[in-house]
Amino acid sequence: MTRTPYLADRLQGFGTTVFAEMSALAVATGSINLGQGFPDYPGPPEVLEVARAAIGTAADQYPPGPGTPELRTAISEHRQRFTGTAYDPDTEVLVTVGATEALAAAMLALVEPGDEVVLLEPVYDSYSASIAMAGGVLRPVPLTAPAAGGGHWAFDPADVRAAITPRTRLLLLNTPHNPTGTVLTGEESAFLAELAVEHDLLVLTDEVYEHLVFDGARHISPATLPGMRERTLVVSSAGKTFNVTGWKVGWICGPAPLVTAVRTAKQFLTYVNAGPFQPAVAAGLRLPDAYFAGAARDLQYRRDVLVAGLRAAGLPVISPEATYFATVDVRGVQPDGDGLAFCRALPARAGVVAVPSGVFYTAEHAHLGRHLVRFAFCKADAVLGEAVERLAAMGRPA
Repeated sequence: MTRTPYLADRLQGFGTTVFAEMSALAVATGSINLGQGFPDYPGPPEVLEVARAAIGTAADQYPPGPGTPELRTAISEHRQRFTGTAYDPDTEVLVTVGATEALAAAMLALVEPGDEVVLLEPVYDSYSASIAMAGGVLRPVPLTAPAAGGGHWAFDPADVRAAITPRTRLLLLNTPHNPTGTVLTGEESAFLAELAVEHDLLVLTDEVYEHLVFDGARHISPATLPGMRERTLVVSSAGKTFNVTGWKVGWICGPAPLVTAVRTAKQFLTYVNAGPFQPAVAAGLRLPDAYFAGAARDLQYRRDVLVAGLRAAGLPVISPEATYFATVDVRGVQPDGDGLAFCRALPARAGVVAVPSGVFYTAEHAHLGRHLVRFAFCKADAVLGEAVERLAAMGRPA
């Protein structure tokens, strides 16, 4: 590994992300960017109009450090409505700069140097960096990919048990899961909850895709399980649910002592953010159930369009149960099975950009993701249609 000058040892290896490389490649080649997970179509007008109306008012100034009372109350009501779990908006809800800051602040607040964090791999790339910044030790447990076509990515319970040691401080869960698109089953969630209780672990759950679940799959928030509320911090955000990823409005909910600890760290990172967007997100969280069901149906349709296009291109695809992403096994079309090489060549071959899934794995399990590539389907109809046509043309004889 080439060392980055001046960078602290704990962050060596965390260079420019592959998302930046692939997005730059998309711009340079005029390709369609199915790499980075952001929608290119607007969110609900009921949310956008509130933000527009708030700009130019007192909302432009610093909001309260924990977030506006209106937004914290809306988050609390939303959790009660969809999970049946009650959180005091004054002491058990904290507004953050997206889910990423919530996760980082939680790591900085709760993890001592040398503490171990157990999580399921592949992992969203900020997790490893947040653990490193806190001086923690990452203990990854691999998910096994299903056969192409669909199915569930699963962990071996014995692997999770083996990963827990006397130094384990925290269990970090992501469900629905990025980048695989899998959703923890009731049985899996119950097993992980029992382990957390047995070993007296803190639990941090990233649930930003909580509403974007397909085919009748059911998202279960780990905090709702027996013995879990008192040890669990739940993270979510507005970006994925309302197509406003650039607003960076997230939150963390949990028992007051844990939220107080996270707030202590968070206040010295950004203190506050997104004044005019906080009332807009509050309005979004109070939209009727039909909105959230419709958002999932719409994204499921886009998933099906992309999956069909990938199959037409001869790319074996694992159709996801949730999220923005589908995973392809490139070994049938890339002789050496190198997903990164495939992604670097894809713009010239098809005018489309994807992201190699290998970046979501630690060195220990890198071989498990080397041949996998992630495509995003959260795109406008015309863009997704053109991308599918380009991919299908790649699979047809010249």
